[in-house]
Amino acid sequence: MADTAFYCTLSHEGILALRGPDANKFLQGQVTCNLNYLSDSQCSLGARCTPKGRMQSSFRIVSVTDGYLLAMANELLEAQLTDLKKYAVFSKSKLTDESQDWLRFGLNGADDALRSLGLELPADADSVVRHQELLALRLSDGRAELWVPAAQAEAVKAQLAAQLPEAPLNDWLLAQIRAGIGQVMGSTRELFIPQMINLQAVGGVSFKKGCYTGQEIVARMQYLGKLKRRLYRLELHDSQVPEPATALFSSARASSVGEVVLAARSGTGVELLAVLQDEAALDGHIHLGSAEGSTLSVLDLPYTLDSNREIQR
Repeated sequence: MADTAFYCTLSHEGILALRGPDANKFLQGQVTCNLNYLSDSQCSLGARCTPKGRMQSSFRIVSVTDGYLLAMANELLEAQLTDLKKYAVFSKSKLTDESQDWLRFGLNGADDALRSLGLELPADADSVVRHQELLALRLSDGRAELWVPAAQAEAVKAQLAAQLPEAPLNDWLLAQIRAGIGQVMGSTRELFIPQMINLQAVGGVSFKKGCYTGQEIVARMQYLGKLKRRLYRLELHDSQVPEPATALFSSARASSVGEVVLAARSGTGVELLAVLQDEAALDGHIHLGSAEGSTLSVLDLPYTLDSNREIQR
């Protein structure tokens, strides 16, 4: 399960690439994170929003020599490419889908395997190391991602397989849920503002970088608004894994009180992240799919929503 050493293929995500001399200038006005803090040794989470502050995509972004690579859910790539190209028409930058050019692995408890590939990855969250075109990224809970050019994929996978058991994608998603890292999927596109999935608490939003699409709404919510819905971790004693966007209900309310963000099987049933009304979470009577559906219980997240900590860069 998620607490054992393993590797798995991150088949649920693809890579959007933006390359060219204007890549930084163009993308800085499109995303929530501050690209000026990215470097050869630092990556970031981030999101791209509508003018109304609703997330069209969330991603992990890495800088490369001539631009940026953004890993996001496969089902978001085509729409994001089409939309971004409309705005990049006068920019000296090129947007492409590079999903076929890379193979990405999720690694848990696998630092020795990384070292065998020449990658000495620091323990600090969002650290990046590079060796012979390989990229290794450190996540906030100690896991790592390994990004491999397609030409080296077969050899690198064989080397990982010689040292680690291969796990299903479910185990990686379970670890992500336990780390409290929300993610936009195709069915949740434009449902949430960044604070609803706690993106500001995990380094994916800069409140000091200046303007970007949706920035006014995101900043207003941070400084003037009162957020009534946010990301919670829950468990469900059931074998059926709910899809993202599945509605949650409270027995005390007639309408939906939240939506599933991400779910995975655990040893005792299912764990999930959901955007949920605070009042419903406090009430505690939360049900999946309908007011009579399976009961969920709230679990702890590994971080606190400290307002001072949330204001990134």
